[in-house]
Amino acid sequence: MTRPAISKNRVILIYIVVGAFSLGGYLLASRFYFRIGFPLDDAWIHQTYARNLVSSGEWSFIPGHPSAGSTAPLWSALLAIGYALGSGPYLWTFLLGWACLSVMGVFGYMGFHEICTSRASWGLWGGLLLITEWHLVWGAGSGMETLAFAMFVLIIFVFIMKIEKRFTSEKIDQTNFIPTIKGWFGLGILVGLSVWLRPDGVTLLGPVALIIIFLDLDWKEKLKVLLTVLSGFLLLFLPYLTFNKLLAGDWWPNTFYAKQAEYVSLRSSSLPERFLREFSLPLVGVGVILLPGFIYFLIHGVKSRSWGVITGYLWILGFVGMYAWRLPVVYQHGRYLIPVMPLFFLLGLAGLAELARPDATVLWQRVLSRSWIITLGAVACIFWGIGARAYAIDVAVIESEMVTTAQWISNNIEPDALIAAHDIGAIGYFSKHDLLDLAGLVSPQVIPFIRDEGELRVFLDDNGADYLVTFPGWYPDLVRQSSLVFSSGGIYSPSLDGENMAIYRWNHQK
Repeated sequence: MTRPAISKNRVILIYIVVGAFSLGGYLLASRFYFRIGFPLDDAWIHQTYARNLVSSGEWSFIPGHPSAGSTAPLWSALLAIGYALGSGPYLWTFLLGWACLSVMGVFGYMGFHEICTSRASWGLWGGLLLITEWHLVWGAGSGMETLAFAMFVLIIFVFIMKIEKRFTSEKIDQTNFIPTIKGWFGLGILVGLSVWLRPDGVTLLGPVALIIIFLDLDWKEKLKVLLTVLSGFLLLFLPYLTFNKLLAGDWWPNTFYAKQAEYVSLRSSSLPERFLREFSLPLVGVGVILLPGFIYFLIHGVKSRSWGVITGYLWILGFVGMYAWRLPVVYQHGRYLIPVMPLFFLLGLAGLAELARPDATVLWQRVLSRSWIITLGAVACIFWGIGARAYAIDVAVIESEMVTTAQWISNNIEPDALIAAHDIGAIGYFSKHDLLDLAGLVSPQVIPFIRDEGELRVFLDDNGADYLVTFPGWYPDLVRQSSLVFSSGGIYSPSLDGENMAIYRWNHQK
């Protein structure tokens, strides 16, 4: 007697409930470890843009100075809804993170059904894996756009796979190809919308174009579909470019240039070495258990000519390669690579489902398969706990260093003082001082000499900076020319071999 399938409504409810417990556990961990907060200072940049949008009706980090310092305008705008509703910085932000996590579970379930029909019953576990995987839960509580963008990536690939499956499994009249006009235009809209979350979203045009090329259509129909997708994409992409151009004078947000300039030294190693470092990030946790399945499913996809699956692999490798080439950072648990992780895990699980034979009559196959599945579950649970602790520590560092320093500035430094700082998020949110951003997000003029302390010294002098706020080791030459005013005294950063954030009175050289 077969067990009846779980209804879709019940599946959605399961994901909503499990998502609440998964993210809630991380928030409780941070609450009991130190206090509720965000694990990244950059989250406060979005909060500041969101609050200023509601309070003054302008897109600015520093009131009265419109700027393009938010990499994710759509995310900042979504956060602004919370301020319009009278919420503080936390409740609405975490609700959005919970929503993204739950939706990701639903589309993980749908995606698994599209790519692994032979083990469709595993689909529920595919969604649960995404909702509890520690990188993704950390992203949901980060206050950043990271998980929302990862959610868009997954949704777009599920649609790609659905369209391919429908086209290859049904006899469709090419003169009335419904996935063309409405479906393809909507897919273009989704890609364009993803760019408002991260500029990286433009890369999603690649797999969409590839799936169109791979489909069995004549070239006239392919061109028609491509133009349909492109029109939907441009409908949102052109306003995005115009938005940045009007605010900052460049087509891309300031962060697009600032991050690459700041970490240019990381490109000194060979590209293959950088690629392997980047690719290793999804493997920390269940990713390493799923790696054999990920490799196997690529072979399976190529043999079966499953173009939707193949485009997914090509995009993952291309996205990792792009970061290895231009921004090979691995800090903050690989947050720049989190967008590839849901798709990576889903493909890896599909490969495991195809390979594993938990009910095999051959003993070694049965034992090996069951051991693989049990190990996957155990590692997922263990790393959920490890991730919760990492999240709590990250929050404690930001709260005890950046937020504590920002609140001290708000209460003790004269209102008309000009402050130069590298991490501006919490300072911008908690104080109302004018800022010079040494990271170039809202002061793009520093980008050409972002790592040159001599040029930065001249910049601070020319602009009349009164204070310098930084970790001492970041700008040792600048610190030596300043007078210490305040040190955070936090215990968490030093316990990780870090430093305390400090405030210095800037001593002008001329």
